[in-house]
Amino acid sequence: MASAEHKNFKSPDDVRAFEKGKLELLQIGGGVVGKLTLQPGWRWSEHVKPLVGTEWCEAPHFQYHAAGRLHIVMSDGTEFDAEPGMVTKLPSGHDAWVLGDEDVVLIDFAGAGNYAQE
Repeated sequence: MASAEHKNFKSPDDVRAFEKGKLELLQIGGGVVGKLTLQPGWRWSEHVKPLVGTEWCEAPHFQYHAAGRLHIVMSDGTEFDAEPGMVTKLPSGHDAWVLGDEDVVLIDFAGAGNYAQE
């Protein structure tokens, strides 16, 4: 019989900091859940691209938008804004940036384990 698990982002298993943002990771249930906090002025192509060296963000995401607004541009040209309460599924091949003066907080259920790694 499987046992219950519980963890809290107050004590993450791993933290990855980068300019204008950070990723906190929990390993639970055989998977990884990430909490991304992105500050005003953050843009993937400016603040994470230099770490990973790819043209677009290659981490797929399945994420809940808890706070702030994020503009997302897919490599196929699709663009949209994500706001609190939304859930987004992003395949590999995108850029994004914070809109406005509020931190963006995302809970990512896929792709976070490989995010912002050199």
